[in-house]
Amino acid sequence: MSGTLYGVGLGPGDPELVSVKAVRLIGAADVIAYHSARHGRSIARSIAEPYLRPGQIEEQLIYPVTTETVDHPGGYQGAMNAFYTTAAERLASHLEAGLNVVVLAEGDPFFYGSYMHMHKRLAHRYPTEVVPGITSFSAAAAALGRPLVERDEVLTVLPGTLPPEQLAQRLSTTDAAVVMKLGRTFEGVREGFEAAGKLDRAWYVERASSDRQRTSALADVDPQAVPYMSIALMPGPLNEGEATVGQAPSAQASGGEVVVVGLGPGPRDWTTPEVQHALSEADDLVGYVTYLNRVPVNPRQKRHASDNKVESERSAFALDLALRGRRVVVVSSGDPGVFAMASAVLEVADEPAYKNIPVRILPGVSAAQAVAARAGAPLGHDFCTISLSDRLKPWDVVEQRLDAVAAADLVIAIYNPASKERRQQVALARDIVLRHRDPATPVIVGRAIGSAQEKLTVVELGELDPEIVDMRTLLIIGSSQTRISTRPDGTSVVWTPRRYPA
Repeated sequence: MSGTLYGVGLGPGDPELVSVKAVRLIGAADVIAYHSARHGRSIARSIAEPYLRPGQIEEQLIYPVTTETVDHPGGYQGAMNAFYTTAAERLASHLEAGLNVVVLAEGDPFFYGSYMHMHKRLAHRYPTEVVPGITSFSAAAAALGRPLVERDEVLTVLPGTLPPEQLAQRLSTTDAAVVMKLGRTFEGVREGFEAAGKLDRAWYVERASSDRQRTSALADVDPQAVPYMSIALMPGPLNEGEATVGQAPSAQASGGEVVVVGLGPGPRDWTTPEVQHALSEADDLVGYVTYLNRVPVNPRQKRHASDNKVESERSAFALDLALRGRRVVVVSSGDPGVFAMASAVLEVADEPAYKNIPVRILPGVSAAQAVAARAGAPLGHDFCTISLSDRLKPWDVVEQRLDAVAAADLVIAIYNPASKERRQQVALARDIVLRHRDPATPVIVGRAIGSAQEKLTVVELGELDPEIVDMRTLLIIGSSQTRISTRPDGTSVVWTPRRYPA
């Protein structure tokens, strides 16, 4: 007996606007499926998150494209059709196994949603139920505090992707209108309202029902600051006039915040969806210029680049921006809490002037994790991390710590091993560790891991040449138990057993 497919509407964004039936089905489902763009964030999943339970299977259906051009022989639509077919078969495998599948849908499942594409491909094959949800334009009208239509007035729902002239034609022949799918289409939508002579009747609602809800006259909106989760409304003539419900406090009214994020050590794929989400929401980005350049430019945001040796000044600058109500993201490479900006920001945030500024730290993939994964599993047992930089601590402290961890037989991940000015520390560190380790101990030399210049080599500790090490290099020195295995294809894998000899 097959499982049942449920298309579950979640409403416009507020988790409290999810229906009782939807909550019950989400909690009981064997499989939870949801769509997302390639950045990995899913609005639907974030709405449903309070109602998920441990142990559920999650199927993230990632769109191959959003609005960009594609090289698929069928063009954009061909690529999307192929994706929907593949996604449907992924869900079908669960249904065939007798598992109940809930497909999460923002708003209503049959209103401009992706669930309908699963429904068309699966509803004739398996038991199916669709649970309606509150639409975004219902929430937007509530945010404005006005009816959209009254008595015999006609409401027209339009996609913002229509050409401005077609949009204007339809707007000119209706009493009230809702225009969906804003974001990149906003300027064309405003042009359509203006051409129809109805711009003065149009309103804008952003992220309706959420704690970031914002309302405004459409004519006053900055096109560069319009997210996809926004909507344009034109109430019918019987309900023209000023909006009667106050909008939710803006970031400026409620106070800003600082979010310290880690981009990971290399490609965008190594940046977590949580970090990408924070970057997309920011008003200002602050960071070392090299790391800041890794973040795609968003014309809505202000970027504040600085040198790598001004952590405290950078932190104070970010906190000052937050004092003015700005949402600020401080960018680090790797993980922000590992020899990076999290500690610097928290140190400055502890000063009385910044005590009331919220500071969040979002983790990232560290350089040690990335190098270790490329090599195998050298961090499989106890390990430590040490920076060879003596800019913020004296070299004799570095020497003492190296000697102690080498004697303790820990695997050692070494950050900041060398720079143009610091050329002697690697040789000194090697000699200190050799007091306690066999010269044949494996050392992983990972340079620019995750970039086009990536290079990973494994050498013996006694043969480690300082000249192959620079600031883009991370070293991992094995313990007495670290092993090297040779795979059938001739490649080497470095790993440290989880058990230590008795």
